[in-house]
Amino acid sequence: MARRRKQFKNNTSRFLITKINPRSPISEQYRTIRTNLQFASVDSELKTLMVTSSGPSEGKSSTVANLAIVFAQAGKKVLLVDADLRKPTLHYTFRLDNRKGLSSVLVGETDLIQSTIPSDVTNLELLSCGPIPPNPSELLGSKAMGNMIEEASQLYDLIIFDTPPVLAVTDAQILADQCDGALLVVRSKQTEYDAAQKAQDLLKPAKAKLLGAVLNDREQKKAGYYYYGTN
Repeated sequence: MARRRKQFKNNTSRFLITKINPRSPISEQYRTIRTNLQFASVDSELKTLMVTSSGPSEGKSSTVANLAIVFAQAGKKVLLVDADLRKPTLHYTFRLDNRKGLSSVLVGETDLIQSTIPSDVTNLELLSCGPIPPNPSELLGSKAMGNMIEEASQLYDLIIFDTPPVLAVTDAQILADQCDGALLVVRSKQTEYDAAQKAQDLLKPAKAKLLGAVLNDREQKKAGYYYYGTN
């Protein structure tokens, strides 16, 4: 039991490196991504950002959590939303109670203010997935989702959504129609080029502008995280 608790603590520390060790080289790379996102959206205000990947296990959820933290550390009032209504992870990463969350708000069981949870990072609030619904795609594309985003936009400087992989389900494409920008996460030596290209092609028709991609899990001697832009 003690070994499991220690492993959980270590995993949490690894996921939230920008909180645990803000001066580390990896934390600095996240700040670079933050800066590049701000430059990429210079012509229009970035209020809603979705983060996705082509497939599972590419580091999407740890990337989105650390991005939310560095934006909050820069003074932005941030809401991080777990919009993966199939395999949510936000409540594990931040150790939250997941009995209410996004799904509860969308079906009208609770309101947004009642469901958000302040984190121990200044300026960062969290909205977990809530109970997993039988119809994730329909909920994300519903009028209730649009109303929630509109309300949250009045309360926060930036709303960041953690979404399912693009190639697995249509959820990310649906949410992309309601966001200002999108960020694609790919994993070094795992994500195939064709898969990343197909994910980009699927996001292109959406309203959200694909602002760039994050390549993670490179060898530490070369780079912890690396950002490159897309055309």
